[in-house]
Amino acid sequence: MSEIKRIETDEFWADSTIIEAGDQVYVGYCMANEGKSIEEQMHGAIDVLESRLKRVGLTLESVVKMDCLFKDINDLNALPAVLKERFKGKYPTRKAYTSDFIREGIRFQIDAIAYKAKD
Repeated sequence: MSEIKRIETDEFWADSTIIEAGDQVYVGYCMANEGKSIEEQMHGAIDVLESRLKRVGLTLESVVKMDCLFKDINDLNALPAVLKERFKGKYPTRKAYTSDFIREGIRFQIDAIAYKAKD
């Protein structure tokens, strides 16, 4: 395997939010629109994911796996409509979990794995 590239790191939390390892890109802690509706938080998280993927030359179409974290698992019912709009039929595999987030206004977060073909 080629070198592991830590594209974006956070020294305070001691983690990397974008790692490129071989033909895989790991993207973590995608969340936004804290305190807003679940749909706005879902779109915000996907916006963050999309922005991080662009840093390594990828798009949402390259996402092969998503872990979706929910404060309230019943919010899962809003996810399919958002994914249909954003992924346009190129859906990743996904799993949903519940989480007690660090701040009250956070209701949704994504961690993802994307495929990056080597030239």
